[in-house]
Amino acid sequence: MLELSHHILDIAENATRAGSKTVRITLTEDTHSDRLTLEVADDGRGMSAEERGRALDPFFTTKKVRRVGLGLPMLADAAQRTGGTFTLDSAPGRGTRLEASFGLCHLDRQPLGDVAASLVSLIAGNPDVDFVYRHRHDAAEYVLDTREIRQELDGVPMSHRDVLKLIRDNIVEGLEEIGSEG
Repeated sequence: MLELSHHILDIAENATRAGSKTVRITLTEDTHSDRLTLEVADDGRGMSAEERGRALDPFFTTKKVRRVGLGLPMLADAAQRTGGTFTLDSAPGRGTRLEASFGLCHLDRQPLGDVAASLVSLIAGNPDVDFVYRHRHDAAEYVLDTREIRQELDGVPMSHRDVLKLIRDNIVEGLEEIGSEG
């Protein structure tokens, strides 16, 4: 994965496969401390101690289709290459929370990529899951909460083409307004 938006997509998809009803994604760009932090928290089934212990092993996965799980190891490596950190907290019945921090201006930090496209893909592919995306750039903040959008739609499906276009345009505009590179 060459962009952080792809990591977001991968992690959130894992959360939906784990039965999450709500996935919270927070990106914080702090230019003062030269840090970019990605946090993803879900209310899915969580991981056992064994799964959590092996989560960064590229040859371990709970997926049945393929026998490698490169997403988390690649994210942890990407963070650590920039002087950042990676933490994973999970327990059965409690969900999972991970945090990856990066040197914001570090030469090896992956670009954010097309965050809007990743979020729209998540929403389109998981219309019954709620996503809360919070993006902070220093003091400015953009928030997208599909629960609020769903209320306004009054029965129109979240996966409707026009709704997805509106959501994408809103994300792009919101990120531009706060001065984010995403």
